[in-house]
Amino acid sequence: MKYADEFRDPVAARGLLAKIAAVTDAIGATADKPLHIMEICGGHTHAIFRYGLDKLTPPGIEFIHGPGCPVCVLPMSRVDECVQIAEQPGVILCTFGDAMRVPGTRKSLMQAKADGCDIRMVYSPLDALELARRNPAREVVFFGLGFETTTPSTAFSIQQAASEGLENFTVFCNHITVPPPIKALLDDPEMRLDGFVGPGHVSMVIGVRPYDFIARDYGKPIVVAGFEPLDLLQSVLMVLEQIRDGRAEVENQYARVVPDEGNPASIAACDDVYEKRDRFEWRGLGEIDASGLKIREKYAAFDAERKFGIGYGASNRSVEEPEGCRCGDVMTGRIKPLQCPQFGAGCTPETPLGALMVSSEGACAAYYQYGGARLEAAQ
Repeated sequence: MKYADEFRDPVAARGLLAKIAAVTDAIGATADKPLHIMEICGGHTHAIFRYGLDKLTPPGIEFIHGPGCPVCVLPMSRVDECVQIAEQPGVILCTFGDAMRVPGTRKSLMQAKADGCDIRMVYSPLDALELARRNPAREVVFFGLGFETTTPSTAFSIQQAASEGLENFTVFCNHITVPPPIKALLDDPEMRLDGFVGPGHVSMVIGVRPYDFIARDYGKPIVVAGFEPLDLLQSVLMVLEQIRDGRAEVENQYARVVPDEGNPASIAACDDVYEKRDRFEWRGLGEIDASGLKIREKYAAFDAERKFGIGYGASNRSVEEPEGCRCGDVMTGRIKPLQCPQFGAGCTPETPLGALMVSSEGACAAYYQYGGARLEAAQ
């Protein structure tokens, strides 16, 4: 198939749904005893709700929404530190739009901008690099966040800044990696997970081999998936077939985009620029060993944490969730967004308590936007 509409073909979808139903019946999964399949990527969560796949698949399948939204898993303390940098005299802070309305304990970046901070939304760290070139008397800081998908672009920007000798460009590095939180969830005795739909965009960079431990050490199947309806349905079918056959393997449904070994140029740039932190705090999961990245000593001049004395470079500060907010439980699949007492009442896209309601990949935003969840909450 070559065109997007081919991956949305209703005839093909009905065929896949019939196969999914047959395999689910063969396994013996029911609404009372469902199979729990976690989609790790927030983009998959939104696609599932946008196309109604949660309602089309049999009741013996329950989708669990994992920690695959990088804005959502960012702890409030890091938002506070980002605001603190933005409030420094002479700073231009650049960020992706998703992060603008994520609440901190004092204010969001949007509120800080309204209070007079020079905060600009950009599409790429290269935009921030260009701002640094045009404003040599200002300190331009890029809010670097995201999984392995966005990590290379920040690395390339730091390498370019170093080659040009730009002294007014730094990165507040909050890049994180996917495999460690999956391991943390699998190690949690309260979590019941039967299989995974693996992230497509992340895997474009790192390939599929970093997920080997899921099948090898935990006996759980994982299928790296694309983002169209047929991609997701086929991936779910592949997971179910592994469960039916008693197999646990890493499979690549998204092979048209994802090479098994990843992108060598991106991996090399990341290895050059970053090293793993000893630990990093995740919203809802706490601190996870070796799950975050920091800028290597050779690029220390471009590290905003070192320049401003903020963040893990200075001290660790954990911040409790707002009262009644259960972002952490939603993020780790322990509850669904509708089970949060603040959903649609104290927490809406206009007045969010947590990042899951404002991020374009947040599970609460997906529930609110699609499938009548907004109406259910209002009732």
